[in-house]
Amino acid sequence: MKCVVTGCAGFIGSHLAERLLQEGWKVVGVDSLTPYYSPELKRRNLASLERHESFEFIKRDILELSMRELRGAEVVFHEAAQPGVRASWGESFAEYTRANVLATQRLLEMCRELELQKFVYASSSSVYGDVSTLPMHEALLPKPVSPYGVTKLAAEHLCYLYWKNYGVPTVSLRYFTVYGPRQRPDMAFHRFARALYSGEEIQIYGDGRQTRDFTFIRDVVSATLRSAESEAEGEAINIGGGSRVELIQALELLAELSGKTPRIKRLERQHGDVRDTLADITRARRILNWKPEVRLEEGLREFVEWYEREMLT
Repeated sequence: MKCVVTGCAGFIGSHLAERLLQEGWKVVGVDSLTPYYSPELKRRNLASLERHESFEFIKRDILELSMRELRGAEVVFHEAAQPGVRASWGESFAEYTRANVLATQRLLEMCRELELQKFVYASSSSVYGDVSTLPMHEALLPKPVSPYGVTKLAAEHLCYLYWKNYGVPTVSLRYFTVYGPRQRPDMAFHRFARALYSGEEIQIYGDGRQTRDFTFIRDVVSATLRSAESEAEGEAINIGGGSRVELIQALELLAELSGKTPRIKRLERQHGDVRDTLADITRARRILNWKPEVRLEEGLREFVEWYEREMLT
């Protein structure tokens, strides 16, 4: 089977493409290698993929793709996006709109001409915003509190309307705080590890008691593959790790696994940050026959091993 993975050089996209190749797929990877963080790190992610004979890499902006690159694909995994809650304010919003909304619409428009088995869109728990009760379930009215969350929700709506009006078999996966090897440098555990190993202060926004539903990358990839094989269409599905952990507790665990002592600097809570997240994964269990397998301690141990092996050399 042939598939397209957008954002194939990124954190989630590279893991997904790697798994697809292992399972015998022919993978066309698309990535423009934007400088949101070091393109060199993205090229590292690509290295093992490009050695595989069933992988084709296209360095291109999604808005510049043509039908030629998509022709023959049975599944499109749309992982590409401009990430980051805190960076999405002000003038940067134009880039978020372009990369997250316009690019998704362009891709969906081309997919109208394909006979797809599935269009899997990588959404985010950021679409929920701050909720008064947990866990977060898909029937809640999304109220994002960041421009980033707004663009992810807008793209979800695009997926739904292209399914409703044109029969494009879309499914939107709301990922909850994904972590693991190859995590982006701006994400919490990567920032924490960088500070721990360099002896620098670790910046914590707010009191550190905010909670997150941390989801290990391998579980996210498994859920994404199962969604491509499922009968789900026109739906949004939560993909979460199954537990709610305070940020300060996660940091303490990371410090213990690394053998380092953290130096913490507390900063004001940032605009757009939600207080708590916890996914209701009932729909994922029922529709995808999926549940998370990796506990936080196990996942962080793998992350620390990767960081010491790849980022300290």
